[in-house]
Amino acid sequence: MAGTSGGSFRKPKAGAGASASGRGLVRRRRRRWVRWTAFGGTALVAVAAGAGWAVYAKLSGNITPDEAAAAELARYEKERPTSLVKDARNILLIGSDSREGDDNARYGRDSGTERSDTTILLHLSAGRSSATAVSLPRDLMVDLPGCRRPDGSRSAPRFAMFNQAFQLGGSACTIRTVEKLTDIRVDHHVVVDFHGFKKMVDAVDGVEVCLKESIDDRAAKLKLPAGRVTLNGEQALGYVRARKSLGDGSDTERMERQQRFLGALANKVRSNDVLLNPVKLYPVLDAATSSLTTDPDLASLRGLYELVRGLRDIPMEQVQFLTVPRRSYAYDANRDQLVEPEAERLFERLRTDAPVVVAGHAPHGSAPRRSADSHDGSYGDSYTGPFAVPFAGPFTGPVVTVSPPPTFRGNTAAEDTCE
Repeated sequence: MAGTSGGSFRKPKAGAGASASGRGLVRRRRRRWVRWTAFGGTALVAVAAGAGWAVYAKLSGNITPDEAAAAELARYEKERPTSLVKDARNILLIGSDSREGDDNARYGRDSGTERSDTTILLHLSAGRSSATAVSLPRDLMVDLPGCRRPDGSRSAPRFAMFNQAFQLGGSACTIRTVEKLTDIRVDHHVVVDFHGFKKMVDAVDGVEVCLKESIDDRAAKLKLPAGRVTLNGEQALGYVRARKSLGDGSDTERMERQQRFLGALANKVRSNDVLLNPVKLYPVLDAATSSLTTDPDLASLRGLYELVRGLRDIPMEQVQFLTVPRRSYAYDANRDQLVEPEAERLFERLRTDAPVVVAGHAPHGSAPRRSADSHDGSYGDSYTGPFAVPFAGPFTGPVVTVSPPPTFRGNTAAEDTCE
């Protein structure tokens, strides 16, 4: 045939060209897919990073830095106590009774004054092996320093109830009063109002308490049955603030109730693995930060994290609560005064980061040689219990005593209030 001589031309197999073309198309599509996947992954990482930064910024932005207090404390730096133990921290927790804002206004008329409804000195040991929370009664009679008022004027030093310090000069005046009273350096402070407290409780889906009897308190807007009850934020606020319908009506009994509630709250956070679960952690952090005013060093998520990161390893039995040793004020039964030398003994142990021992049956600030009903600070001449160690030698002389650490009335977060 013409065109076939002198060569071995062969007709290509049907579909061979199409197959080669198809493979090229697949390769081009694969390259495009890889490029788009890489781009998408990068974009996803960027979005995640941006979202993470947005969350961090939001939570940090929730916290109000207390710049005014920082400036006032700097003014009096030379007269403030020094920290004695490196890495130990003392944080003053202040519960404000402010009625400002729609949510807080329901708890009473705004009189233009703001006092500290609850004040707790929280001591974190060096190494974070224990945490000790000491309640300071709002009716405690103390020496208040001259403080800067909100309008810029200054108050004169006076002898008055402790919670007037916050009314006169806010957190700075309260801190200076506590430092003057205890000789303990306050490293950080946190102020939270009613709304913030409620949000925190609701964020952990309520906190369980045990009621020995039912409660019907109209003033506190609280009606609860006896037994185990899970309180929401509104109920919890009424529970920790109520006085007339619970216990003996004293502020001391109310503080002990607050301490047990805080222990139950700490247990709830730990038992629900909140700290390790981002889905649970975010609402808790949002609630915890949304109504906080803190010193500038704590006014960021990183600042708070640096402070509390070691707390999750503290055993619940080493998270302790107690009230400073106190009794009725000699000139007014409705006021309080410190019991000495027990109060100073407690303050000294906190200053030096020495262990603090609490027990539910112990009298406030008691030691083994002390009568459970005594509040005059007197002790016997010697103690002949298991810690007594006589001098070795041929002579007969006095007994040298080695007293165990004093035991203070209080409780731990590990205790079940229903047992």
